[in-house]
Amino acid sequence: MLALLAEGLCKLGYELTATQLDKFETYRAELLRWNQRMNLTAITDPAEVETRHFLDSLTVLQALGTPGATSDGLRVIDVGSGAGFPGIPLKLVLADSHLTLLEATRKKAEFLSHIVALLDMRDTEVVHGRAEEVAHRPECREAFDLVVARAVAPLATLAELCVPFVSIGGIFVALKKGDVEAELEHSRTALAAVGGGDVRLIEVSRPELPDRRYLVCSTKAFPSEARYPRRSGIPAKRPL
Repeated sequence: MLALLAEGLCKLGYELTATQLDKFETYRAELLRWNQRMNLTAITDPAEVETRHFLDSLTVLQALGTPGATSDGLRVIDVGSGAGFPGIPLKLVLADSHLTLLEATRKKAEFLSHIVALLDMRDTEVVHGRAEEVAHRPECREAFDLVVARAVAPLATLAELCVPFVSIGGIFVALKKGDVEAELEHSRTALAAVGGGDVRLIEVSRPELPDRRYLVCSTKAFPSEARYPRRSGIPAKRPL
């Protein structure tokens, strides 16, 4: 049973079908099974997978406006997807969206491909590669309405890696916790340099989730300069 997930989504204005809940159950089981032979997650308690992975990922829905609004044609990319968070939970709820899962580690990309096939996730693509390189591909450059990242990296680094994927008027959403206000101040130069516009900070208040959690949301205001992101490793070593 995924009662906490269903209840949490209901409070956000979304109701899961039995089929969707079954897919979340299968995803959780496969995540824990694969995790026995490769490092996908440090969270191994099934109940914590439900809250700290599934529910946490789906807090992104708060950045999308009206609950239940159509997601038909919404183009989403999850940068540094890892074990599929937040991209796969979002796709399981927003079934009509188009999802790209970008992951630099081959074994994790193989896991993602396995889950996509097992759950029959249509309009979903797994791309094995680094954001510094993939963001320069014409088919990916400023091609997405929603770019999400849950990676543990400074916001200034994430901005350079992610905002070049965002279409003009689209949204970059970073899932963060802790002292986000200070981190945001240090990232404003980077956000502005790559085309990010106004920033909204949405506090996530969920009793099931520990720590102070936030969504950092920036709307793409103007095209990213062709030089961004810089070559592999530089955004992390020398943030803008």
